[in-house]
Amino acid sequence: MADVAFPSDYARARADFLRAAEAAGARLRSFALPGHRGPDGDELCVDTAYVGPPGPHKLLVTVSGTHGIEGFCGSACQTGILLREGMAREAGPGTGVLLVHALNPYGFAYLRRVNEDNVDLNRNFVDHAAPPHNDAYDAVHPALVPPGSSAFVPGELVAGLSALRDRLGPQTLQEAVTRGQYRHADGLFYGGVRPVWSQRVFRTVVAEQIAGAAHVAYIDLHTGLGERGAGEPIFRGGRDPGAHERARRWYGDALTASELGTSSSTPIVGNTATAVADGLGPEGRLTAITLEFGTQPGPEVLLALCADGWLHRRHAPAEAVRSELKQLIRAAFCPADDPTWREMVGRRAREVFGQALAGLADAKQGEA
Repeated sequence: MADVAFPSDYARARADFLRAAEAAGARLRSFALPGHRGPDGDELCVDTAYVGPPGPHKLLVTVSGTHGIEGFCGSACQTGILLREGMAREAGPGTGVLLVHALNPYGFAYLRRVNEDNVDLNRNFVDHAAPPHNDAYDAVHPALVPPGSSAFVPGELVAGLSALRDRLGPQTLQEAVTRGQYRHADGLFYGGVRPVWSQRVFRTVVAEQIAGAAHVAYIDLHTGLGERGAGEPIFRGGRDPGAHERARRWYGDALTASELGTSSSTPIVGNTATAVADGLGPEGRLTAITLEFGTQPGPEVLLALCADGWLHRRHAPAEAVRSELKQLIRAAFCPADDPTWREMVGRRAREVFGQALAGLADAKQGEA
């Protein structure tokens, strides 16, 4: 799967994925996003492909496009599993492979990290009756979303962000911005006020295709943080006491954890692994990671997010998606024009998926 083939747009990504799934003999399901179409009128769907026995005891689950535009990388990796490597057919007895493609299809199609409601899906899996407010974000919001700005002026925005970084420190600023916030609907990393459509779809997938397994290896594919192309496995759960140590056995010293301060990601709330843990219940075992592929330095990624927010606050989606400003967010989350980055992504994804399958194969009956 070295130098994976990256699709040019959401429609191509979906077509490639479905074709590869059919060639692998996968069982397919599709969930169409109501009320929205892609920039060229295409249907927007979450698609799942399953390869393996009915009612698997162990299950590898990979998810792409939780943060829409990051789906270019995730989709390429998933298509590689199905088509070029045949890894989905190499799982051990009683083990299945489930691929959830384009969990946020709107963001994927319109080159956004967020969904159709400006919601960060990976902050949406919370109790919305009592959301975990992020007071620190309130202080930085005006710099990220300048009030009344009628033009995007990169220099002014960079100056404001640099002043914040100097005053707070890089780590504190990152924590304030990225943890997740539930008060500013026009802001960054907004978790919403209710479960969004993609969350409801994913909980359906968990209930109907994941919850019956005794042990789930979960990999949510992301880009934008960390060393360029490195592929950092970030621990995201299991709720049993041995989950973190189990993940370290599987993924080795490369495994990081936001809560321990060893990751490029600061602690976040409301991520997708929450739904898997809820669905498995106390008897199931979950070994969950985010596989994060670095792209650009953090300040450049943050600038791209601010630019994209400005663009969509002032332009209709069909106009915004064709703006030259979109080159900023493409470079920040999918630098697919860099062959070295593509090759690193392909090799690392192959390695980590193999580690997950090996970990499932070695899991003892009592542990699983």
